Amino acid sequence: MKGSHVQRVSCEESRLYEAAAIGKVADLGELIVNNPLILDRVSYTCPNKTPLHIATLKGHLPFVQEILSLNPQLAEELDSQQSSALHIASDKGHVEIVRKLLLAAPDMCLSRDSQGRNPLHLAAVKGQVEVLIEIVQSVPHLAARQKLDPGSNVLHLCVEYSQLGALKILVPFLNDLINARDDHGDTILHMAVRDKQYETIQYLVERTNIDVNAQNSEGRTAFEILEQSDQIDTRNSQIREILTTGLRKSNNTQTQPEKWPSRKRDVTMLVAVLIATMAFQAVVSPAGGVWQEDMFNDSQGNLLLVPRRAGEAVMAHKHPRAFKSFICSNTIAFVSSLITILFLISGLPFRNRLVMWVLMVFMWLTVTSTAVTYAICIVVITPRKGRKSVGHVMETSIAVWCGVMGILLVMRITVLRSKRFTSSIYENSSRGEIV
Repeated sequence: MKGSHVQRVSCEESRLYEAAAIGKVADLGELIVNNPLILDRVSYTCPNKTPLHIATLKGHLPFVQEILSLNPQLAEELDSQQSSALHIASDKGHVEIVRKLLLAAPDMCLSRDSQGRNPLHLAAVKGQVEVLIEIVQSVPHLAARQKLDPGSNVLHLCVEYSQLGALKILVPFLNDLINARDDHGDTILHMAVRDKQYETIQYLVERTNIDVNAQNSEGRTAFEILEQSDQIDTRNSQIREILTTGLRKSNNTQTQPEKWPSRKRDVTMLVAVLIATMAFQAVVSPAGGVWQEDMFNDSQGNLLLVPRRAGEAVMAHKHPRAFKSFICSNTIAFVSSLITILFLISGLPFRNRLVMWVLMVFMWLTVTSTAVTYAICIVVITPRKGRKSVGHVMETSIAVWCGVMGILLVMRITVLRSKRFTSSIYENSSRGEIV
């Protein structure tokens, strides 16, 4: 009796694998009706591939959909080569099946087979462009960033197997890895030059930010690898011309000044955030501190006209006029710095002249208000006998500050007028009005 049961189960499993091989969904339904646990059974009794592996290998999409609807956990099963159904679908280029498997088990895109490759790696090796697009767009980029055994990445695989189409798909998503090196110090440009992949070299040099001057662990650049090649090839001259153009472009880029508008934006943002923090801190901890407890009587026991409550600024009671000036200047500094931050994060064109002028005005207002706040605090915390000398220092500082601001304003206006004059001359000369 027991033997007949085992024989029946074995027969059912054989029919299941036959149905998977030919993609016969009706037979699958009949087997499930007779034995609802048959898919669960094969998930742990099968020493090699599951029916999902077989159906995926043959590209039977309806059968794959039916299995996943009945037992989605089969998408996580591995065969003897540590390959999942997603590995097989990616290798064979079955895009629709890849999409279904990703929905059932998205983490399998990170699973590695016995060679250490995940499904994205296999798609890159075989040049399955549509599969690459599906995986990269459907799941996080972790799969594309997994390194292989020799320290290479998926871009190295594309060049190693001459899959330019796959490389073009992946570079926009992995632009920060374009200059990554393997354990031999080779970038993908080194590999492409060594294999004389003319179209790949042309694409990398002309369309990406590949570092043409990068050296491998032997201290060789791509150009030096080409020059030291013993193999005589008619493509050498073409590759040499491309690399020479890339070297010239790289040298010109290095000699050019850094992008000042971008740096100015970053510096302005940093200064604005710093001043806003300082202004907030100045309110929380004003010069002279705050009263630590409620006080309604003075030292002689007389009732105070203005009671002092815990948390109130000492400066507000001891120096009321200075406190009002302090609050005004500090608030101006805080608000103007916040406005500057809003301008910078609003996405307005930073090169626009009006935007630049508005930012400059608010930053000058911010810095000046911060300086005034500092001066008030210095005067308040200085003892009476030293206030006269401090006052002279403050007056001198204010005079110097105003002078510097005036000089900068004049220089700014002069530069703008000079640019307008130069541009007008250029326009007139282009029209033939100037000989």
